[in-house]
Amino acid sequence: MAVDQATQALLDMMSGAFPDISTLEATQVRAMMEEAPAVPGPEVMSVIDRTIPGPAGEIPVRLYRPALGTLSTILYFHGGGWVIGSLNTHDAGCRALANATGSLVVSVDYRLAPEHVFPAAADDSYAATAWVAANAKELDIDPARLCVMGDSAGGNLAAVVALMARDQQGPAIALQVGLYPVIDADLTRRSYVENAEGFFLSTAMMGWFWDLYLSDKSARSNPYASPIRANDLSGLPQSHIITAEHDPLRDEGEAYANALREAGVTSTNTRYGGMFHGFFNMGAFLPAAAQAFDDVTSVIRTAFAGEVTRPH
Repeated sequence: MAVDQATQALLDMMSGAFPDISTLEATQVRAMMEEAPAVPGPEVMSVIDRTIPGPAGEIPVRLYRPALGTLSTILYFHGGGWVIGSLNTHDAGCRALANATGSLVVSVDYRLAPEHVFPAAADDSYAATAWVAANAKELDIDPARLCVMGDSAGGNLAAVVALMARDQQGPAIALQVGLYPVIDADLTRRSYVENAEGFFLSTAMMGWFWDLYLSDKSARSNPYASPIRANDLSGLPQSHIITAEHDPLRDEGEAYANALREAGVTSTNTRYGGMFHGFFNMGAFLPAAAQAFDDVTSVIRTAFAGEVTRPH
């Protein structure tokens, strides 16, 4: 599906605001992200910033509670190539997610590369998930209704946390949701060639992110870096993966969903035609983004309202 006129205008605006970040320092890109104007998110019953224990010190988190009572929970890991992004850059999306799903959303401010390289982000994300599950009573949440979720590199961390929890007999995660997730360090897939440039996230940018996060290419086959490389994907939680047609990450996300199904995991995925990487929270501008948000939040509500498919 070709990019329509409205989508192309948005891409042009984004390209003008964000130059090729692969030529910049990480600190410069972070400053640009934090200073960029953002559409404010909706009001939520309560929003609390706090810290929780992590493997290398305190981890900042932001808790979005949409209602009173014992809630389901979404651990949210923001995107940004493990290099950029923060609680603030994803605040509006987390607010909307909490209200739409009726879940407590816990946004995790994991350590960033290149100051903290692999596996720092993964270790922080897993530690946060384990802490939330262990403190269910204090948080007034149902530990049986726990979802890990993220966009892009955050989707990678959600998949990695699910693997870690299975491998280490950790928290019983019921659901994982990946929004155009990074799943493999292989930058030669067809979607990387077809969408190498012109669609916001470029193949060169992905190379820059990987080099800062995990410069040793021989180590990128570690399943806690490239989850699809795991020898065994069985026993993982029910999953839902969304991809965008014009996204370098399209093929690895869809390959991961297929690999999960082949391993006996209940896994669904949807590709959104004409869309590009990062579109999910742009519902104010793109009808397909609004539809994707409705689709994903419906999957989460349905899973937590009914009988979630448990890992074996």
